[in-house]
Amino acid sequence: MYADVLVEYGVKSLDRSFTYIIPDNLKAKLKVGMKVIVPFGNQKINGFVINIKDEENYDQLKEIIKISNEDLVLNKELLELGLYLKEKTLCTLITAYNTMFPSSLKIKTINTNYNLYNIYLNIKDENKAREFIINNKRSLKKIELINRLLNKEIVLKKEYNTYVIKELLAKDIISLKYETKYRLNKEKIKEKKIKLTKEQEMVINSVDLNNKNTYLIHGVTGSGKTEVYMNLIEKVISKGKTAIMLVPEISLTTQIVNRFYNRFGFNVAIFHSGLSDGERHDEYKKIINEEIKIVVGTRSAIFTPLKKIGIIIVDEEHSTNYKQENNPRYNAIDIALKRSEYHNVPLVLGSATPSLEAYARGLKGNYKLIAMNNRIGLSKIPKINIIDMSLEAKKRNMIISDALDQKIKERLKNKEQIMIFLNRRGFNTIVTCVNCSHIFKCPNCEISLTYHKHKNNLKCHYCGYTIFKPEICPSCKEKALTSYGLGTEKLEETIKEKYPEANIIRMDADTTIKKGSHENIIKQIENEEVDILIGTQMISKGLDFPKVTLVGVINADESLNIPDFRSGEYTFSLLNQVSGRAGRSELEGEVIIQTFNPDNPIIKFVEENNYLNLYKYEMKIRKLLNYPPYYYLTILKIASKDYNKASIKANKIAKYLNENLNNTIILGPTTAGMFKINNIYRFQIILKYKNFDYIKEAIKLLDSMYITEKNISIEIDVDPVRI
Repeated sequence: MYADVLVEYGVKSLDRSFTYIIPDNLKAKLKVGMKVIVPFGNQKINGFVINIKDEENYDQLKEIIKISNEDLVLNKELLELGLYLKEKTLCTLITAYNTMFPSSLKIKTINTNYNLYNIYLNIKDENKAREFIINNKRSLKKIELINRLLNKEIVLKKEYNTYVIKELLAKDIISLKYETKYRLNKEKIKEKKIKLTKEQEMVINSVDLNNKNTYLIHGVTGSGKTEVYMNLIEKVISKGKTAIMLVPEISLTTQIVNRFYNRFGFNVAIFHSGLSDGERHDEYKKIINEEIKIVVGTRSAIFTPLKKIGIIIVDEEHSTNYKQENNPRYNAIDIALKRSEYHNVPLVLGSATPSLEAYARGLKGNYKLIAMNNRIGLSKIPKINIIDMSLEAKKRNMIISDALDQKIKERLKNKEQIMIFLNRRGFNTIVTCVNCSHIFKCPNCEISLTYHKHKNNLKCHYCGYTIFKPEICPSCKEKALTSYGLGTEKLEETIKEKYPEANIIRMDADTTIKKGSHENIIKQIENEEVDILIGTQMISKGLDFPKVTLVGVINADESLNIPDFRSGEYTFSLLNQVSGRAGRSELEGEVIIQTFNPDNPIIKFVEENNYLNLYKYEMKIRKLLNYPPYYYLTILKIASKDYNKASIKANKIAKYLNENLNNTIILGPTTAGMFKINNIYRFQIILKYKNFDYIKEAIKLLDSMYITEKNISIEIDVDPVRI
């Protein structure tokens, strides 16, 4: 017997299987989808078995050395999904399969044993045990242990010293029993039953659990979408099936996971990058062993090997976090759709601000569109006030306007909580010299370094390059350095000075590096130990704090200035979502949005809480400029450490595309939005088309032409979320 094996190297030149002999000792065990170790050249490397066959017309074949993990098997669905991922993103097949595993199980991972056990002691021979008691009157500890076991007590090995256990094991009086121990194991807490609104019941009854329809729930913030999701999952589980629930980022999993634990207890596995390797290994093992019914997690959770899937739910469907930015550049929603089709079950997408593409599909009938227009209970949509910062600047209010200052003081007096949103971390965004105008830039990326005051360093947020902030200018040697711009760190310092009596906490990428930091911050807010929460977009969606009655937005224009056709959509979504954190209980909410562009249409739509007008406005622009959903996009990035080589190659590729593509709009080459990252220069070409088949063969051929190119790389991003 023979096996076709994909080897661990993800390079395009090796994107094929290699045939190996299956040795006699593995013939009964080896299955398609197993991870194995094989000889390759002079090395021993990892691979996945993708086919087993009986053909014998091979000469000088090598044998598979061993199976890496008998419990780890890529099932039929995931094997097919890998082929789809390869076709969709043009990655190698081994890269597609490798993406599906947690870091502890990836193809190149050294086989570390992450298993934990509770070790119990059992009586092996009662006669020998009683005889030992009679003949060893002085062995008090050993006799105590034997008596406990004879009385059917549960005894852990760790309760006794090794010398007590060793002799009893050697004499076959007792034995050890290993029971798998999981690092995360939450019990069900009796949750207070929530009475559903008529609107929630309508949504639940609208979802047909027996068909592969895609539903888009357009529900305003606070309308109770999570409760709808949990009721749908409850119905699925009652039928003996399972469910996947995706959320866009780790900060959202804390509150949602706790709600799922409270409702479903041991039936839930969580899956996201914030878990340790051991925790992810445990959760994956629970899924493989069919010990749980529900998986809740971020993007990668869509690949978990859950069987008998009955529903897939994607919360905050509009989030760009569902698209992976590095190879393979997949969108978790595409994978969710593929899995829902495979299992013939519904895919439910939910958002207060759906992506324009999804909403267009809803209006067209490709998705079943369901509206949730009302908040639950006594909570109301918060009042939104727009503050013109050009007027405030004249009063020297550069950070906090008079209106926001007044509202913060009122909330502090009333013992209510406040959220302040600024979508830029760090202290200052630019450090410069007032004498010679020197600006500190990253030598690898040629962008300004961000100043972080608590570490007194200047850091590049793209490649990680970091230097300590000097006292004097490196160019003119004068002590004339100053800084501009505003980040969350500086905002925190300003607010602490302005409101010294308040308990203030910051939540951004810098304060949530340590494991468990998201949970700790959220717990402090829930316990009302925090008066003011300052944060970036990780606080903008999904979080639910009943005591938050005021949301302040600093520099609302920041995302409007991004050179991207989606900037208006992103800005509306961001501001609408963060506004939705206010007034989620009986306490009324209010939002202060500070902007230098109060008359901008996007800002007006936010003020009116009018998604439909935003949709109509943006769709006119998209149609005029041939952007999604009217056209599909693919971006080709040509990258090299040599500027001239990248430029010449980009022009050659553009020429090739112009000569070989029909029914396609070709833009470029131009420099990429981030032109230089980590000393690599990047040019880009944008393709716009109505059907992927128009470009498929040409870009596949183009991709294959540069397989062995050493100095140039081509990145192909199908359906990018950023340009």
